[in-house]
Amino acid sequence: MARNGLLITFEGLEGSGKSTQIERSCEYLKDKEHDILFLREPGGVPLSEKIRDILLDVGNTDMTHECEMLLYMAARAQLVREKIIPALENGQTVICDRFLDSTLAYQGYGHDMNVEFIKDLGEFVTEDVSPDLTIIFDIDPAKGLGRIKGVKDRIEQRDLDYHARVQEGYHDIARQNPQRVKVIESDRTIEEVFERVRQYIDDVLGNA
Repeated sequence: MARNGLLITFEGLEGSGKSTQIERSCEYLKDKEHDILFLREPGGVPLSEKIRDILLDVGNTDMTHECEMLLYMAARAQLVREKIIPALENGQTVICDRFLDSTLAYQGYGHDMNVEFIKDLGEFVTEDVSPDLTIIFDIDPAKGLGRIKGVKDRIEQRDLDYHARVQEGYHDIARQNPQRVKVIESDRTIEEVFERVRQYIDDVLGNA
């Protein structure tokens, strides 16, 4: 793939303030005259959005861990081929709300599944597309879950121990990928958090 664009992914626990920082980051990059494509996972294209509905439906209590992981991968495969690869080839800056690291953290660590298998499968479905920068917003799981308003989806309803395993998964991912992955403690003001985000974005733009 003749890749001319950038892929920046945002990760984090539930209630970590990720969405707010994504919105600010998109505005910042637009001000710098970047051609932005914002996507979310699972979702981003019609087929993947249908899979998202299945994954987050609280009624699907009998879904196995294996089925859940494969559905996330299927949604990602469609998004990568349909949107991400063409955008990168066209020189766009792609901002993605979650990517492969989410499956590693939530399904691999959260469900105690084979992380190496998930990595291998992830390379297949992403066609070896990897982010130029990944920012993880870190927060105490209990505090993050307490921030959620309204009805919780199927993942948000899981117990605190599960979300603690997800957090440890993100920490491991960051330790293993220090050049790509940056962790920001999100229990600060929005402005303080975005200042760190902006610094990391500027760093990757300088290296682009």
